[in-house]
Amino acid sequence: QVQLVESGGGLVQAGGSLTLSCAVSGSIIDINAMGWYRQAPGKQRELVASITDGSGTNYADSVEGRFTISRDNAKNTVYLQMNSLEPEDTGVYYCNANVRWRVGYIPRDYWGQGTQVTVSS
Repeated sequence: QVQLVESGGGLVQAGGSLTLSCAVSGSIIDINAMGWYRQAPGKQRELVASITDGSGTNYADSVEGRFTISRDNAKNTVYLQMNSLEPEDTGVYYCNANVRWRVGYIPRDYWGQGTQVTVSS
C-alpha cells in the first residue's frame, strides 16, 4: 500500500507565493517520476510540472519561469514552489508518483487526495 499526502495549499493574493509538499509513504522499492497536476472548475486535469528520478524537469508553458518542482529522495517528498501566482492558477493540485511497490512488479501511478489553491485578484 502506497499513500501520498499533500500539504501547503491555501488562499493567496495575486503575485503571492505558496509551496506545496507531497510525501510518499508505504511499500516503496523506488520512486520514478513525480509530478503535480491541477484541475480548475469545469476543466480537465492538466500537468503542471514533473520531475524524473534523475531530477530532470518539465513544466507547462503557463507556469514556466514562475513555478519550480524539486524532490528530496531521502524523504520521498516532492515540492512545488509557486511564485507570482495568478488567478488562473486557482484549482485543486494533485500529486502523482510512479512507484515500484514490489520487486519484480511493474511500477504503478499513485495519486494524492488533492489540495486547494485559490488565488484572488
